[in-house]
Amino acid sequence: MFIAIIAILVLLVVYVASIYNKLVKERNKVKDQWSQIDVQLKRRVDLIPNLVETVKGYAKHEKNTFKEVIEARNKFNTAGSVQDEIDANNQITQALNKLFALSESYPELKANENFLSLQSDLKEVEEKISYARQFYNDTVLSYNNVVELFPSNIIANMFGFKIMEFFKLDSEEERKAPKVEF
Repeated sequence: MFIAIIAILVLLVVYVASIYNKLVKERNKVKDQWSQIDVQLKRRVDLIPNLVETVKGYAKHEKNTFKEVIEARNKFNTAGSVQDEIDANNQITQALNKLFALSESYPELKANENFLSLQSDLKEVEEKISYARQFYNDTVLSYNNVVELFPSNIIANMFGFKIMEFFKLDSEEERKAPKVEF
């Protein structure tokens, strides 16, 4: 009888340890995927000053749009959490949409080599961000399933594993990709 109780306790400890390890692995995958998004978001943010300076040369009286772009970039640079970065990213997307809309009013800007190169770079980064978002959300789904499904949810609650947020866009305007035209 004593051996049976010890065997059951050992099996229970092994089971709890395996679920705990799975939770840690899934959480680390989510963190890794967020870092992939973060790299691309920072790359996009780094393109903004060059883009703004190029457009400023052609559209000097559009100060409000430039201000919005710079404020969005600064908000991203000072973001303290994943949610703050997501919010700042959404603000950047809106501001860039307005900035690219300016190019429609300035044909000589649309023909500028530097502007075209920056648009191309930004389009490439946007595609990478889109892919990274998708992969991040798939990873969050996998992690959240382990946290919420029985019986692993018991172990998750015991050790304080929390549901992670998906990378989602808040408004219909934010769901639109930045318009990049050549």
